[in-house]
Amino acid sequence: MEGSSDRNTGAGREGVLLVVSGPSGVGKGTVINRVLDDHPEVRRSVSCTTRTPRPGEADGDHYHFISVEEFVQRRDAGEFLEWASVYEGLYYGTPKSPVEEAIGQGKDIIFEIDYQGARSVRTQMPGRAVLVFIAPPTWQALVDRLQGRQTEHPEALAERIATARREIENMGMFEYVLVNDEVEGTAAELEAILVGERNRLGRVGYQTLRDRLLAEAAGAASAAHDEAGRR
Repeated sequence: MEGSSDRNTGAGREGVLLVVSGPSGVGKGTVINRVLDDHPEVRRSVSCTTRTPRPGEADGDHYHFISVEEFVQRRDAGEFLEWASVYEGLYYGTPKSPVEEAIGQGKDIIFEIDYQGARSVRTQMPGRAVLVFIAPPTWQALVDRLQGRQTEHPEALAERIATARREIENMGMFEYVLVNDEVEGTAAELEAILVGERNRLGRVGYQTLRDRLLAEAAGAASAAHDEAGRR
């Protein structure tokens, strides 16, 4: 996929809030990374978590690592667009204010969250979040990929497969569905959604463009009238 840009990037339009979901093992992270490689101006949403950093993870880059007490305080204050409790003491959540500030400045953001988080973001930011579901080409292809990781106990694998089924059951709440049978093609489709959403009428501040073009048209008509009068 070749890099591309559009003429509506940045100031003068509202940023795109692209929410990407799909079952574990479908390859959504790889697809998102391909788009980000070609569009360095797009930001990846950075979530808060109460877990400890893993080797190689940097605070503010991969996650914002915070205490349980701070997370609960911020959650109760309504500071998260979406949040989830994996188990007691382990929380994940997306801060709301950085997202609102970024898209207000015309900067695009990509989320990678589950369908419940996607629903929460859509509820809190109606008409602004763009929901994309990435699906496997077949159910067996997804199961084979999950089994091929060989990094989990059978119980954990069974839970991931059950969760994948729930994700697919909720596919109908999304606006776009991409079948990831080939990464490059799926990344190109996700990029097309991003660029298309950048040019959506309600996002580009079309009134300014319309008024300028009409003023130019009026000026051209007046000049033509004056020229005709001098002949």
